[in-house]
Amino acid sequence: MSSSLVEEVRNAVSSGRTRDEILQRVCRLIYERVPRCDWVGFYLVNPSKKDELVLGPFVGEPTEHVRIPFGLGVCGSAAAAKKTVVVDDVSVESNYLSCSPNVKSEIVVPVMKDGEVVGELDIDSHTPAVFGEQERRLFEDICELVASLF
Repeated sequence: MSSSLVEEVRNAVSSGRTRDEILQRVCRLIYERVPRCDWVGFYLVNPSKKDELVLGPFVGEPTEHVRIPFGLGVCGSAAAAKKTVVVDDVSVESNYLSCSPNVKSEIVVPVMKDGEVVGELDIDSHTPAVFGEQERRLFEDICELVASLF
């Protein structure tokens, strides 16, 4: 499944569509093809405020968190650290910004370009401890492909 999903993302990235259309397609692919991904979205670095993330394309329930400063919440922490963050149980995460009471676990993968965070892939699950090493590698591979859009 992961190699075919990566290939579909590669095809989407090279499709010639707009960045937002491609990111929306990537969200949809992950949401439909990876079990227990209940919210999939991209946050993009605000071009006029480099230490703030702005909600981009996503699939799932709407969220009130449309702007997140670096360092705040799991998304902001991943951006500040420039590394993937996996949270097995959001209820014990002191820096968690709740989007839905149904969310139990989360993974956030930065999209890096020239050593800087340009965005990130945020995925929530209603299942605890669902994101293991296989999912981490898959989402990191996807973010490497997506980085070429920036």
